[in-house]
Order: sequence, then structure tokens, then C-alpha cells
Amino acid sequence: MNACESILGLSPYQGGKPIEELARELGLSKISKLASNENPLGVSQKVQKAINDSLSNLNRYPDGNCFELKEAIAKKHGVSSSMVSLGNGSNELLELIARVFVSERTDEVIFSQYAFVVYPLVTQALGATAVVSPANEFGHDLDAMLSLISNQTKLIFVANPNNPTGTLLSDDDVYSFLKQVPSNIPVVLDQAYFEYLNIDDQAIGWLNEFENLIISRTFSKAYGLAGLRVGYSICSAQIADYINRVREPFNVNHTAQMAAIAALGDDKYLSDSVKMNSDGYSQLVKGFEVFKLNYIPSYANFIAVEFKDAMSTYNNLLKEGVIVRPVEMENYLRISIGTPNENDHLLEALGKVL
Repeated sequence: MNACESILGLSPYQGGKPIEELARELGLSKISKLASNENPLGVSQKVQKAINDSLSNLNRYPDGNCFELKEAIAKKHGVSSSMVSLGNGSNELLELIARVFVSERTDEVIFSQYAFVVYPLVTQALGATAVVSPANEFGHDLDAMLSLISNQTKLIFVANPNNPTGTLLSDDDVYSFLKQVPSNIPVVLDQAYFEYLNIDDQAIGWLNEFENLIISRTFSKAYGLAGLRVGYSICSAQIADYINRVREPFNVNHTAQMAAIAALGDDKYLSDSVKMNSDGYSQLVKGFEVFKLNYIPSYANFIAVEFKDAMSTYNNLLKEGVIVRPVEMENYLRISIGTPNENDHLLEALGKVL
């Protein structure tokens, strides 16, 4: 049986190693997972109540249009609900957006070196052509990306902050970039880690000026709902309509919808999450400096750290019960910011394996 040629060369997306898997393999009881950029604060009480209240309706299909959640997102950002699309995590939305605009082998998708691994996966799965812009100090080189635009360019991905490097483009630089991209080429501004910036939201206002702009965000990071998989995009009503045409029915379950609505309304939890992340960043950076480790300054909830032998360090950390994440950059590991105890566990383990 012959699969599509574009699929044959793909490898499945590899998430962070599950805690349960490491426990089975090594028989460890103390394990700190710092691999998947999850929120270490846990689930907010408001979200837990919403989840519990939703359980009595699990025999029913969810609202396929996610009406209440769209309304809540629209109200928070001051946009029309017709501009909001929902996905089973923002990962699904990135794929749906690509499906809307990319269909031919000659179609080109531009993204940066060291950007989110899903961009090349989606491009290859659709049989399109990936155009990779060399990174500038591990981040996006927007001028280089502009120079790669051709008549075949159908989509551009920009991650800000970027994963897995944690680098950040200024609002001025992104705005200038958008001004120079032809209006017929959609630009996905992937802001999965936006809430950790704790700054004014400039990008939403740009939607009034750029019909080709698609902003993607998630509830999996700062809002602490990674296990429920809810992401959203905001864009023109026309593009949102296209996305809605290709999404699967009931792609966001009822419990996830109710939890996301509750999370949007829990400002204290979000504030506590951002503070824990900031404190944890300082804690880890001080430790890295003690060990004289190079790291990339990060604006997200993880830090990319350089080691002499990254894979050896990764495997040795596993033996100490610490799970981190190998990444594309040679001799770098991506380390998520955890609770104070988890961060201490990592630093203690590094003291043993370095």
C-alpha cells in the first residue's frame, strides 16, 4: 500500500518524555519533568470547578462552534467573535491554516531556522516546499525572510517569542515586517508564549491594518490547560471562515471549552503564573552561571542551554529523574522553568552529571 510521498519522509512529532514512561524504565519515584513548557503552577481552582461542572454533560456532543468560548475570547481582545477560530491546541490551528493556503508542491512556506518544529512538519505533510531563513543569533532574521518572498510564497510563520530559543522580536520590527509583506501572503504570528511577556497587546490592533495577519495563541502555557488542548487564532472574518471550513467537527471538547472560559476570567492565576515563571527564570539562570553554562536569554517559560555533549547530559539527567528536551540546535537542551523544587532538582542533578 503506497502512502503519499510527502508522508514517507516524515517522522512523528516527539513530545517531551512522559513522567510515567521514565518511572517504568528506571523505577524512579522522584521525577521532575522540565521538557514540555507546561505550567508548573497546576490547575486553577476556578478551572477545576468549571471542569467538575462540565462532567454531567459528557454524554452530549460539545458545541461545535464553541460559541461561548469565542465570545469570551472576543470580549477579552476587543474583536468580533467572527474573527476567532478554535483548535485542539494551537498546533491544530497551525495545520488548519496551512491547509487553507497551501496545496501544491510548488507552494512555498517561509519560516526561520530554529523555529517551532511543527512548521516544517506541516509543510512537508502537505507536500509543499519549505523555505528556511537562516537564524540571526538563534532568532528570526526578518530582513532575510523578506528577501525570500517569491511568487510561489503562500504562507509565512513567525514565532514570537520563538520556541525553542526563547528569543523575542520587538513590536516595531514585527510591524515593519508586516508592512513589507505583500498583502496577498498570509502571515501567522505564533504567540503561544505571549502572556509571559506581561506587556501591552499591540498585535491585536494590527488586525485592523493587515488583512493577511493571523495571530495564534494557546491555553496550554500560561493558562495551564496543556492536558485539555485548546488554542485559538484571531484574524479577518474571511480567513476565519476558511479555517472553519477545514476543521474537524467538535474539535474542542466541552470540558476544554468550559475550562478555557474559566481560565480567561482568572486574572490572579495568570498573574501568579507569570510571577512564578519570572522567579524561576532567575533561579535557573543563577545556577547556570555557577556552572559556567552558556544559555540563550529567554522571554518564554523555558531556557535553551548549551552543553559540551547535550545528548550525554540529557541521558544522564534522566538517570537523576530530570526530563529536559533535546532540540535542533547542536549541543543545546531546552529546559522548561518549573516550581522552585523542580528547579532545585535540576540544578542538583546538573551538579552530579557535569
